[in-house]
Amino acid sequence: MKKHEFIIGIDVSRNTLDIYCKQNNQHLQIENGTVGFREFLTWCKIHKINLKNCVVVMEYTGGYEYKLIQFCENKKIPFIRIPGLAIKHSLGIIRGKNDKVDSKRIAQYAFEKYSSLKPSKPLDKRIIRLKELLKFRKRLVRESAGYQATIKERKHIYPDLGKDIIIKELEQKLTNNEKSISKVEAEIMKIIEVNNDFKVNYDLITSIKGIGKVNGWMTIAYTENFTSFPDGRTYAVYVGVIPFDHSSGKSIKGKKRVSHLANKELKSDLSQAAKSAMQWDKEIREYAEKKLQQKEWGTVVNNVKFKLILRMFAVVKRRTKYVDNYHIAA
Repeated sequence: MKKHEFIIGIDVSRNTLDIYCKQNNQHLQIENGTVGFREFLTWCKIHKINLKNCVVVMEYTGGYEYKLIQFCENKKIPFIRIPGLAIKHSLGIIRGKNDKVDSKRIAQYAFEKYSSLKPSKPLDKRIIRLKELLKFRKRLVRESAGYQATIKERKHIYPDLGKDIIIKELEQKLTNNEKSISKVEAEIMKIIEVNNDFKVNYDLITSIKGIGKVNGWMTIAYTENFTSFPDGRTYAVYVGVIPFDHSSGKSIKGKKRVSHLANKELKSDLSQAAKSAMQWDKEIREYAEKKLQQKEWGTVVNNVKFKLILRMFAVVKRRTKYVDNYHIAA
C-alpha cells in the first residue's frame, strides 16, 4: 500500500465518531453525519492534516460506518475496514474502554500492521440493500416463530378457550408477518434478477442440491457476489466450519474444533442446507453414512457444510451448473 503521512483511526457508533490522528496525537468527537463531517474537515485544516495523504481506518460495525465510507469515497480518502476482533486480539492485555481510547487503539493497530493492510474497495450499494433486506426478513421469521410457539403452547394448555383474544391477535400478527416476508423476498429476488452478475452466480450455486433460495441469497450477499473471499476455504473459516488444532507439546492434547469467531447466522442457515443435502444428494448421503460410524453427528454436518461451500465456489469459478454424475460403487 502507498505510504501515507497520516493514519486516522475512527471508532464508529450509531450517533458519533471518535477520531484520532496517530501522527499528531489529536482527538475529535463528532456527529455521525453531514454536520460532523464538516467539523472533521475544519479540524483537519486546523491541525494541518492533508487528506490527500492520509488513510482512514475503522472497524466493521454492520452498517453504522456506511455514512463515513460514503464521505471518504466522495472526498477520495482511502479507507480500511478491519474486524474488531482482529484489533482486539492484536493488542494483548488491555485495561479500560471508551470511545476515545478505542479510536487510538484502531490507529495504533493500523500503524503497526500498515505494510500488510490494503485499502477497502468502494461499497456496492446493491450488496448493502441485499443485507438490509435479509436482516429484516430474518427478524420477521424469528417473530413469526415466536408467535407460532405461543399459539401452540396456549392451545395445548387451554384446549377449551374457544375464540381467545390472545390467540386471535397472534394469528393476525402471524398472517401479517407472512405477507411482509413474501414482499421482502420478492424485493430480494428483484435485486437478484435485474443484476445479471448476481443472477448468474445465484443460478449456479442453487443448482447444488441442498442450496436453496435463502442460502443462495445469503452467500451472494456475504461473499459480495464471490469477490470478497479468494476461495471456498477462506469463506469456510469466516462461516466457522473449519476445525483448528488445539494442542501444545505433551500437556495439551485437545481435539480439533471450530472457532467461535464466526458468522453464526450463515453457519445456522448452512446447517439446513447440509441436512437437505444429506437426504437428497447420493454422494453426500453415502459420505455422511460412512463418517457417522466414526464421528459425531455435529462433526459430520460441519464437514458437509464445508463440502457445500467448496461446491459453490467451484461452480462459480467454472461458470457451469453443478452436475450430479456420482455413482455409488457396487
